[in-house]
Amino acid sequence: MRWAVTFGAGSALFIFGSALAQPAPSSIRPEVRPVADTVSRAQALDPVVIAKPSVARPQARPASLAELSAADAGFQQWIAEFRSRAQAQGIDSATFDRAFAGVRYDPDVIKHDSNQSEFTKTIWDYLDSAASDSRIRNGKAALRDHARTLEAIEARYGVEKEVVVAVWGLESAFGAVRGRNDVIRSLATLAYDGRRGAFFEAQLIAALTILQSGDTTPRNMTGSWAGAMGHTQFMPTSYLDYAVDFTGDGKRDIWSDDPTDALASTAAYLAKFGWTKGQPWGVEVKLPGNFNYASANRKTKRNPSEWARLGVVGVNGEPVPDHGPASILLPAGGQGVALMIFDNFAVIERYNTADAYVIGVGHLSDRIGGGQAFRGDWPRGDRALTFSERKEMQRRLTAAGFSTQGIDGRIGPKTLDAVRAFQQSQGLSADGYASLQLLKRLR
Repeated sequence: MRWAVTFGAGSALFIFGSALAQPAPSSIRPEVRPVADTVSRAQALDPVVIAKPSVARPQARPASLAELSAADAGFQQWIAEFRSRAQAQGIDSATFDRAFAGVRYDPDVIKHDSNQSEFTKTIWDYLDSAASDSRIRNGKAALRDHARTLEAIEARYGVEKEVVVAVWGLESAFGAVRGRNDVIRSLATLAYDGRRGAFFEAQLIAALTILQSGDTTPRNMTGSWAGAMGHTQFMPTSYLDYAVDFTGDGKRDIWSDDPTDALASTAAYLAKFGWTKGQPWGVEVKLPGNFNYASANRKTKRNPSEWARLGVVGVNGEPVPDHGPASILLPAGGQGVALMIFDNFAVIERYNTADAYVIGVGHLSDRIGGGQAFRGDWPRGDRALTFSERKEMQRRLTAAGFSTQGIDGRIGPKTLDAVRAFQQSQGLSADGYASLQLLKRLR
């Protein structure tokens, strides 16, 4: 599990820690938060953990040996001060010393952290990779190779094995790309010199707690540059709350070549947040010509039979079965694939807030289970907006009288509302698609 920086529907999002090793498209959620963790774990920790360290942090990124040496000197001083905060949270001296033995400042981690916001990718490009032929083929092989384990996990937690395997596929390419960074070094560097020091210090305390429990060793605790660990990329706080020992060996081992505990932990996590077995995450649908695009939002929920009376049916032309209340999602506006999404969509979203990620997991799970590719088209002639273009769109919308309630480059619900209002004022389909064409119209 990673944490995600979301930018906006029809725009772009950068997810780090993913086996896709590339930018992914956006979510309508504008938060920055850990995957499978709402940061609530940090609230359970004493506030001293997230207190701002008194050590001055370097203002420039190390560009030379001298600067790197100076940065590391400041980092070592920070570690010395952090030690008392860790001990106040129950971390004993022996655990702390083992964890930080030889740990030095990592400038590459800071480069990743500072550069992420400019990466862009459209949702269709992301899905082309997330549910590629090779990933589907490897997912089916994983289902066969781990059939007995996955069936036992599904029986215990009530989460379909295809969904668990799809998460595994997107997070680490079925275990092939689990990350080789020293988690303690990465988290400590980010806590010292990153944009979100408080968050990463809480994650660092959680990582030390894991080590103290004996589930793994400091140098075996490897993961992404942002501290996500194992086959399904748990952040340390998520691990503490949701990881399980499915093998019964006394350790919740998500790092070893055996993926059993990691897969079971993923299922346990999804079950914890209300997964409904037998309910789809979403279904591709066809919209009628007179569809009211303003109703395509997460707040508007109707049973599929009600949507059918409004002309919204499955791609086969038949009403979608009544799996429960559902919303209509247009991830690329009215010119793209239309989805009817159910409560299980929101459960996957707890793993990662990006709509594109949720669609990727859901669609990959369908495909490895024998389902078909999306039938609808995508506006493939469009490109994702850059970070500066997203900010420009927000500025121009606000100046035109359609306030986005902030200029931050993240196309969240308030910006989408402003986009719809502007579209309506121009006599356009109010599908909320924040496209380059719309930006040009604003100009």
